Amino acid sequence: MRSRAPHRLAIFVVVALCLSPAAVSAQQNWTVPRTPAGQPDLQGVWANNTATPLERPAAFEGKDALTDEELAIYQARAAALRDSEQAGNLLGDLLIQQVLEDPNFREFDPGTGNYNSFWLVERELDNRTSLIVDPPDGRIPTVTEAAHERRRNQPRPTGGRADSHERRSLLDRCISYGVPNLLAGYNAYFQIAQSADHVVIYQELIHDARVIPIDGTPHLNQSIRQLHGDSRGRWEGDTLVVETTNYSSRGSYRGATDNVRVVERFTRIAPETVTYEVTFEDPDTWAQPWTLMIPLKQSAEPIFEYACHEGNYAIAGILAGARAEEAAADPR
Repeated sequence: MRSRAPHRLAIFVVVALCLSPAAVSAQQNWTVPRTPAGQPDLQGVWANNTATPLERPAAFEGKDALTDEELAIYQARAAALRDSEQAGNLLGDLLIQQVLEDPNFREFDPGTGNYNSFWLVERELDNRTSLIVDPPDGRIPTVTEAAHERRRNQPRPTGGRADSHERRSLLDRCISYGVPNLLAGYNAYFQIAQSADHVVIYQELIHDARVIPIDGTPHLNQSIRQLHGDSRGRWEGDTLVVETTNYSSRGSYRGATDNVRVVERFTRIAPETVTYEVTFEDPDTWAQPWTLMIPLKQSAEPIFEYACHEGNYAIAGILAGARAEEAAADPR
């Protein structure tokens, strides 16, 4: 097993980059609040509105942090895009692609205006050049030959995406965006509730709630597979550690197998900041485990009902429109 010491040092450096000098000063005179059970209090609504890309862009190769001067330039470009009605898709890492004028940028849906600033909250850029902190190059590790082979041998679906609701993705059908959800700026709010023996993590996107035992309850039998896996939590000092296994094949992340192991770490480091660290481990997919860190910021706003639901009625419209087009093309 690889040593976690360099990894923990990287997290420490990342935390320093995410906090302003005033926040660092306030943190020095602050102690973690605790629940009646004596556990660190993580309760409240927390937002992932970072604009830092998941992987380090080629333009930042070999550079794990921006200077304050560079950061100011990119923040100004991001603000201009945010304020422009003509901006392209700003969802996910597409914002930073446009900030960097990446030639590989591709619009998501220019016909309907994309997911521009109308759909997204204001997002924050900090000095970091990637969310990934391990490996040190800020990139997802090399995909294994076994993973390549799986993709080559994956059955190709027949017919069109409008032939059946089952041909649409879980996202289209408003069933799931997956766990963990790493999408920033778009319904990226989480509410945490705690008792002495359970933690509930409720995410705004498709209103998924994870009820996680922290009382030593063992994982489900390996034969029981679930879309969001089977999560069990524990406290390591002041850090909540959640380990998730038993994913179903439909709930895999970035092509991982259903044997992927995901470890999440929640640490409240300041009154309004929780570091959210996620490690993915699947030897059949990646050459090594990889870890990212997102600073979650406390929100005074409540979580609102997500306007999407299982059996999204828009699916009926999509299928009906396709049938109408077919009938018009063949009027017999």
